[in-house]
Amino acid sequence: MRALKYLALAGLLGAAVSVQAAPVTYKLDPSHTMVLFSWNHFGYSNPTADFGLGEGTLVFDEQHPAASSVQVTLPLAMLDTHVPALDKHLKEPDFFNAEKYPVVTFKSTAVQPLGGNKFKVTGNLTVHGVTKVVVLDATLNKIGPHPMSKAQSIGFDATASIKRSDFGVGAYVPNVSDAVNIRITTEGSVPKAP
Repeated sequence: MRALKYLALAGLLGAAVSVQAAPVTYKLDPSHTMVLFSWNHFGYSNPTADFGLGEGTLVFDEQHPAASSVQVTLPLAMLDTHVPALDKHLKEPDFFNAEKYPVVTFKSTAVQPLGGNKFKVTGNLTVHGVTKVVVLDATLNKIGPHPMSKAQSIGFDATASIKRSDFGVGAYVPNVSDAVNIRITTEGSVPKAP
């Protein structure tokens, strides 16, 4: 009988460990996400714009981070430079051509843990109908129950640099820089059960 109790206890502990080690799916929060990109304008200034998050899902496996993934959709309708005329121009055919290509997407293909809270996230970035491999340098900021909602939550920052001409968005290069710097900050939570 004692052996049966130990066997049952071992089974319960094993189940608890396997639940704890399972990947967790987080829904990224648009109100706490910024996807900023900046460029040089004729050498005079370095404007910044925010793509704005449409939808995003992050699957994070604390025990096996290499099994993690992220996927986001950035609608160009949400593009915000804080200058309405520039927002309109960037959506026109000589830049993003938002009518024909209304969204920017990123879907990870690999996550490489670098130790500590640092990761390299490789994925396919699609802009202007062109898909290229991009590597994000990501930092895990925090993971755990959110103090406001109590939901299991996660927060990351990430950076990357791309050449916009690689995506067919090369108007005014080199006067308006080809290099575009991207900075992302995001947090997400486990969705509540319906």
